Amino acid sequence: MNKQIQAEKNDKIKKYTKIELRERKNTLPFLIPSLAGVLLFYILPFAVVIYYSLIDNPIQKNFVGFDNFIQVFTNSAFKQAAGNTLKFSIIAVPLVVLLSLLLAILLDTNIPFKTQFRTVFITPLMVPVASIVLIVQVLFDYNGAFNTLLASFGVLPIDWLKSEHAYLVIVALYLWKNLGYNMILFMSALSNIPTEILEVATLDGCGSLRKFFYIKLRYLISTIMFVTILSLINSFKVFREVYLLTGDYPNALYMLQHFMNNTFKSLDYQKLSAAAVIIGIMMVLLINLLFAIDRRFSGGEDD
Repeated sequence: MNKQIQAEKNDKIKKYTKIELRERKNTLPFLIPSLAGVLLFYILPFAVVIYYSLIDNPIQKNFVGFDNFIQVFTNSAFKQAAGNTLKFSIIAVPLVVLLSLLLAILLDTNIPFKTQFRTVFITPLMVPVASIVLIVQVLFDYNGAFNTLLASFGVLPIDWLKSEHAYLVIVALYLWKNLGYNMILFMSALSNIPTEILEVATLDGCGSLRKFFYIKLRYLISTIMFVTILSLINSFKVFREVYLLTGDYPNALYMLQHFMNNTFKSLDYQKLSAAAVIIGIMMVLLINLLFAIDRRFSGGEDD
């Protein structure tokens, strides 16, 4: 009897396997355009970048191993750009994640003018970069509106965009541009938290803080990690505003994108490729770390 049952199970498994293989064969033709696009526009270009990072120049094409990577690591401009970019990301990314989460929590309550507040924070997404740069120049130029305001209190004018205070301006600009979008993501995540759990917690006497830290925060972990990754990527995109405000070689705001752009202008493709591979590896490791943290806390939630 047991042998008969086992034989029937084996027949069902074989039948299911055949159906699964047939379905995969049927779906494969539909995947070919997407696979070809990924291969052509992502994998192949990155393979070319790796190849260029291992040769002396695109003409002679002599294999030099890791010499280009050593030159990049010992390059003072690269070290300055990496340090400035790391400093900016460490300051700006946690700030934008925390502030957008606090705003989402505030707007999740029954406060007046909720729609107007949302509109105010989303408006920067629709403003062109050139207009943003013009507004910042009007406000923070040496003869700008902010220095005029400070002068009325007896404070000497500061050249904000060419001094050590330039970081404050760029961080404020980054927050202004990204708070609204991150806030919408957090509000969407808050709206998906089961209301039954919150109602039970309220009946058990849990206050707002306990409900947030013991219930809402656990449901928000994945969104927090996603917003952090998105904010980290957007912190690299701040180069556009910095470049338009300060040019090719800003002192305090010389970012990795400046290094890449200036290296490209000098046609030093092997150094550019090596720097791109280094940045790519660093980003992959950091994002994988964030995903590992997400999986760790998400697994804890399921347990």
